[in-house]
Amino acid sequence: MTSESQVRKAFIAPFFIFMLLLGMGQIIQSFFEGGRSVLLVSPQYWIFPLQTLICGALLVRYWPHYKFTRPAKPAFTLFIAVLVLVIWVSPQAFFGEAPRMDGFNPNPTFFNNNRLLYAATLILRFVRLVVVVPLLEEVFWRGFLLRDLISQDFTKIQVGTFSAVSFLVVTAFFGLAHFGPDFWPAILTGALYNLVAYRTRSLSSCVLAHAVTNLILGLYIMQTKQWGFW
Repeated sequence: MTSESQVRKAFIAPFFIFMLLLGMGQIIQSFFEGGRSVLLVSPQYWIFPLQTLICGALLVRYWPHYKFTRPAKPAFTLFIAVLVLVIWVSPQAFFGEAPRMDGFNPNPTFFNNNRLLYAATLILRFVRLVVVVPLLEEVFWRGFLLRDLISQDFTKIQVGTFSAVSFLVVTAFFGLAHFGPDFWPAILTGALYNLVAYRTRSLSSCVLAHAVTNLILGLYIMQTKQWGFW
């Protein structure tokens, strides 16, 4: 018999570990700024793969708890995915904001032109962007928190059950989790992904929307070299 605490851990732990590692990387980068060690000055080159592997393993470990079904309303889901992408890049693409050139640049020269290491890093970066992040974020935001704010016995609440309080809290905290230049696009994104949950009542559809947005965003980043969108 699976305990309630184990189920909650399954929905929370991958996201918590992901954010913990992200924060650790930012602290390391800030503390060693201007130093000589590349691994300390640019910890994202090992933090991002570490997030991918550890959080990916946790998602696999807890997979049976998520009870994914086939995505519902795929046309609507894909429409929201593309709309979110447009919102996310619109400040630079349409409103004249400065291009986001600073960020994780998977440049082969960083690896002394070691093509194998470069390819492995880029593959892991896309796995993180398109697979791990959509899964752990949607499991946490739409699978757990959107329901837990309605009832702490959240597994008894249907995915996509509407509550004004849970909608506002999840939207606000989704924005805060992306605080910085992505804050306002993230607020709109949180609201739209909530809408996917309400319209489809499917956690799989939420993951699909997020994954498609991130895949197109990753291709956009590689094309425009705006590494700040990572």
